[in-house]
Amino acid sequence: MSQSAAARDAQAETTPPAIRLESAVHHVVDVLWVRHWTDQYFSFAVSRPETFRFRSGEFVMIGLPGEGGKPILRAYSVASPCFAEELEFFSIKVADGPLTSRLQHIRPGDQLFLGKKPTGTLVLDALTPGERLWLIGTGTGLAPWLAVARDPDAYERFGRVIVTHTVREVKDLAYRDFFTRELAQDPLVGELAAERFSYYPTVTREPFETPGRITDLIESGRVFRDLGVGQTQFDPAKDRVMLCGSMAMIKSVAQILERHGLTEGSNAEPGDYVLERAFVG
Repeated sequence: MSQSAAARDAQAETTPPAIRLESAVHHVVDVLWVRHWTDQYFSFAVSRPETFRFRSGEFVMIGLPGEGGKPILRAYSVASPCFAEELEFFSIKVADGPLTSRLQHIRPGDQLFLGKKPTGTLVLDALTPGERLWLIGTGTGLAPWLAVARDPDAYERFGRVIVTHTVREVKDLAYRDFFTRELAQDPLVGELAAERFSYYPTVTREPFETPGRITDLIESGRVFRDLGVGQTQFDPAKDRVMLCGSMAMIKSVAQILERHGLTEGSNAEPGDYVLERAFVG
């Protein structure tokens, strides 16, 4: 037996087999890749079932088997645009979380449960026409903006697309390189993104070029000045906003938007801003 073959056999003995699942209710999908950004955040992608259809910004249930075989499922925004061949997700790691305590250990070749009915309000159809699209997120609330910012429809509907991402530490700015460099090279939206897309990261717990909570930066008017927007608050005639992330941020920014004259929208009745009430409660 060659040394390489022996090494492979030794690894096979110490590496647990990939998780194999069956379900008549959910899709069963294969894990394609996993990337660990920090000890708090990781991303992964799964195969896309041929019958799975969704709109950029929607969420779907993801899960693993629980005790007694009953799946443990949680809602995850799809970080891929609606036309992508694989489904990408961005997750936090919770040591004692019923799902994420196990999900953070998945490897390529494992399988997950995927819900069959994506849904959600963080979609372009829930907004009325405007000039600027603000995608405001904290932590893993960045996930739907990864989908929307890669969707050509966003640039057809709006003259400018702005992603803000607020985290505690600089290392938590996952996808920073993607937004600052790679998006402009995207074969579908790169040319438009190079002209119309802006990325605005903020950090709350250590020195950074744009320090502070996004709520404070909005209230002070700094975010508008930094981005060269000729105003000091949101304009209901021009600005459309999506919110995703911590409940505290969503509720605070929603209150600001209401004070600035923007009205909340939904799939049934599009408006000036939207948030995902399935996550906020």
